[in-house]
Amino acid sequence: MSRRGWALFISLGVIWGLPYLLIKVGVESLSPFVVVFARVFIGAAILLPIAFFTGQLSKLKGHWRWVFIFAIVEMTFTFLALTWAEQRISSSLAALLISTVPLTAAIIARAMGLDSRLSGMRLVGLGVGFAGVAVLVGLDVSGGDLLSVAAISITVLGYALGPIIVDRKLSSAPSVAVIAASLTINALIYAPFAWLTWPTEPVPAIAWWSIVALGAVCTAGAFIIFFALIAEVGPARTTVITYVNPGVAVILGVLILGEPLTPGIVIGFPLVLAGSFLATRRAPTMESEPHS
Repeated sequence: MSRRGWALFISLGVIWGLPYLLIKVGVESLSPFVVVFARVFIGAAILLPIAFFTGQLSKLKGHWRWVFIFAIVEMTFTFLALTWAEQRISSSLAALLISTVPLTAAIIARAMGLDSRLSGMRLVGLGVGFAGVAVLVGLDVSGGDLLSVAAISITVLGYALGPIIVDRKLSSAPSVAVIAASLTINALIYAPFAWLTWPTEPVPAIAWWSIVALGAVCTAGAFIIFFALIAEVGPARTTVITYVNPGVAVILGVLILGEPLTPGIVIGFPLVLAGSFLATRRAPTMESEPHS
């Protein structure tokens, strides 16, 4: 990987490890609806002009139906479910539960007939990964938090389905335009809910700055870096980011928020990562080295 590739990879690993911390800070003073609205509104305000002035927005003609579906699946329910859950569970646990996205994507791909190679070592990987989830939930989740775990599962499902929609239905559409339009759609959806739950008491500046960073850096900025990383190292290597950002989220949660480094995290997280790697790796005979 080139120096530029490493710089992009490290930057994205850190940036996509930040949202859990920022959401946790935001929901201490703001409703989940306000947090989600501010996040998508700020992201749209940055990306929509870029998509418009580069002519990418006009190239969405004929794709709008699937752009809308992608916006709902990838962002509408996923962002709200994650934000709502973080009112009740730690940012570290939320990030580690989200790290099961590759496992879920592997199962969905097999169920939809998109990948017929879910056998052997991949099955072992699924078993190991979900054993890690069982450890996380069994050791770190109390009975009252099970609803939050259920909410996170909605986010996991949406994050697993979103890329499949892009790959199958939006591969010919410009990526920045798809994301910009999706963020705009969600800003319109969440605007009335945010208005109804807008805070009536003074909100600490740190909460607002956290939401600004969430929208500008972790949403708009992250997607720009993401596309640049794909162009630099190829999609195969880019997916390795999935194994980096949960670890960043745990470190930030422990060091900044004072969240405990629990036995569930110490035991379950490595199992989830190992399972995700085994369940999603390609067979050696079918791998092709991406260009860098």
